[in-house]
Amino acid sequence: MGSASKAASLREYAITGMTCASCVARVEKAIAKVDGVSAVAVNLATERASVTAQADGLAEGAVEEAARRAGYEARLVVDAEDRNALEDGKSTELAALRRATVLSAILTLPIFVVEMGGHAIPAVHSWIALLFGHGGLDVAFFALATAVLFGPGFRFHRLGIPNLLRGTPDMNSLVAIGTLSAYGYSTLATFAPSVLPAGTANVYFEAATVIVTLILAGRYLEAVSRGRTSAAIRRLVGLQPKTARRIDRGVVADVPLGDIRIGDRVQVRPGERVPVDGVVVEGRSHVDEAMISGEPVPVLKTVGAEVVGGTVNTTGSFVARATRIGADTLLAQIVRMVESAQGAKLPIQTLVDRITAYFVPAVLAVAAVTFVAWWMAGPEPSLAFGLVNAVSVLIVACPCAMGLATPTSIMVGTGRAAELGVLFRRGDALQALRDVRVVAFDKTGTLTAGGPALTDLVVATGFERDTVLRLVASVEALSEHPAASAIVRHARESGLHLSTVEGFSAEAGFGVSARCEGRRIAVGADRYMSRLGVDVAFFARQAAAFADTGKSPLYVAVDGAPAGLVAVADPVRPTSKAAIEALKAMGLRTVMISGDNRRTAQAVAGQLGIDEVRAEMLPADKLDALKALRAAGGPVAFVGDGINDAPALAEADAGIAVGSGTDIAIESADVVLMSNDLRVVVAALGISRASMRNIEQNLFWAFAYNVALIPVAAGALHAGFGILLSPMIAAGAMALSSVFVLTNALRLRGYAPPVPSRGGGEVG
Repeated sequence: MGSASKAASLREYAITGMTCASCVARVEKAIAKVDGVSAVAVNLATERASVTAQADGLAEGAVEEAARRAGYEARLVVDAEDRNALEDGKSTELAALRRATVLSAILTLPIFVVEMGGHAIPAVHSWIALLFGHGGLDVAFFALATAVLFGPGFRFHRLGIPNLLRGTPDMNSLVAIGTLSAYGYSTLATFAPSVLPAGTANVYFEAATVIVTLILAGRYLEAVSRGRTSAAIRRLVGLQPKTARRIDRGVVADVPLGDIRIGDRVQVRPGERVPVDGVVVEGRSHVDEAMISGEPVPVLKTVGAEVVGGTVNTTGSFVARATRIGADTLLAQIVRMVESAQGAKLPIQTLVDRITAYFVPAVLAVAAVTFVAWWMAGPEPSLAFGLVNAVSVLIVACPCAMGLATPTSIMVGTGRAAELGVLFRRGDALQALRDVRVVAFDKTGTLTAGGPALTDLVVATGFERDTVLRLVASVEALSEHPAASAIVRHARESGLHLSTVEGFSAEAGFGVSARCEGRRIAVGADRYMSRLGVDVAFFARQAAAFADTGKSPLYVAVDGAPAGLVAVADPVRPTSKAAIEALKAMGLRTVMISGDNRRTAQAVAGQLGIDEVRAEMLPADKLDALKALRAAGGPVAFVGDGINDAPALAEADAGIAVGSGTDIAIESADVVLMSNDLRVVVAALGISRASMRNIEQNLFWAFAYNVALIPVAAGALHAGFGILLSPMIAAGAMALSSVFVLTNALRLRGYAPPVPSRGGGEVG
């Protein structure tokens, strides 16, 4: 990378005033023109702009000024305090929107009841006309409509008219033009009817007020639904305690979390959340780490163990030394990853952006043509028909649903994924993962535990299992071989006490020997036994069976006699087989790409039912293997955990790093799993498919709705069927389309993956 790219920084801005997809395009265009900005992506659902800029080339306040000139407000988001302030602002805005909706409905109700009651029941119409007279009633309606349009409804004119005058009309412009047209025409019909052609002096105050009320109600429901889409982020942030019990010179005091510094000692009592990432320096306890690993069983923490901020201490008490604080904690990184994914744009959004950039001007043109066509060629009163149909076109064509279709599904889908233990580091990985046809796995540390373990111990006649295990472990305790540590660990976990040894010796590639409990013990490969003159033919069949299943056999001799056969292997994770079966059930091809020898790799693949094995692969070979798999079978996902997996994770169409992996592997991946349970891979693929299906449903609804209703609003069905679309019905349909899109996206919150978790419930 060059120096210029190194100097680039990503900044996040909160944008207020956006209401539809055309607003998104306008804000992006305005910010993209700022000197120093190299890329910008604006998200309607999150109301955020992600701006990539040269750190030394972007003038302070330039982005904010560009947004202001375009008719919107931008505010730089730096830390948690800014996020909290924005959340408070959204709560205030939601309350104001609710009050405006209620007030508008109260003022609109008398007009609506009288007008609709009069149309539905002729006797009511006659009684009202007799009681108030048409002139008096119209004046009363004028007063109520004025209060609605320039009270609760003024927000549409305040934003829409300036944008119209700038030549950049938006949804607010459509509503403002439509309602003011109906209001202005009705005002003339009330106070200066002679100005209008004979027979056209009709009033449409009810249309103007009902439109405002319905759109306000729709926006309120949108705001409530948007709040629900970001629930996953709020839950994650809520896991972080606000205070910590700091120990300073022997004094324990509750202090704000922001006052904790690296190296500070904090006390964590039973039932409390761990305040920061740290290392236990005193005490012991079990900590519930389900939020990061999905593992329901609390993990024992003793001196030297690492603890993660936000996890829950269960029974004991301990003191931890802070190692990571603030934005560097694991929880803060998780929040950033989820926010980044939620604010991203998928490739499918490009088509939407292209269409919506021209949509509002096209709607204005259609409305103008509708008005002129009805006025010039429609039945009497043609002027009134032209006005009503033009207003219907303006209102029904509002592109809110288009703008919300993709980002809301991304927000809810990635939020639900985080709850299941899946973090999308890149938002477009959601679409890339859906398109995957082949899933390739690294073996060691991914499909297997990543370290040797004693899997079998067979003893010869005349020997006891525990005795042989104790003798072998006592000798191997002095060896540095990985298999030795597995044998010693197994013996200690079995409750055996190791004995003192004398005369230890090791021969590289053969084995080890020593005197223990007065006997000569030798442990090693078959060639070592041959050198010592020990006949191990008794174990030949069992040794071959171990080798066929990927296990390494080691022979044990006691005083020159064959005593036992030990099998050591990197054990397959207990959840790997279920994950492979679920992936195959989803129609995916599974492949193992491993640096291990072919015999071992084939044995593991046979246990798991993997379709294809590519063994003895160097890191560079893995890249070639991925390219070949892509060419033969389509897009490929690669699942790995080690440093040597980083190139493959970057090369794959979707790189998936398991949570226990190295930082380099995780940084190279598109998707990070927060646990080693490979069933979470199934959850990742499932949520990507569900999210993309949800997006396609939303886009179909949004586009089909406009394609179908704009001609109806313009009067296309009037000649053949006598059908016209009332502006009030148009306003209700427009609000309903946005609510439908948001409600459909919220269904993703209930997504359940197809394989159960350890505890018998769903993954996560």
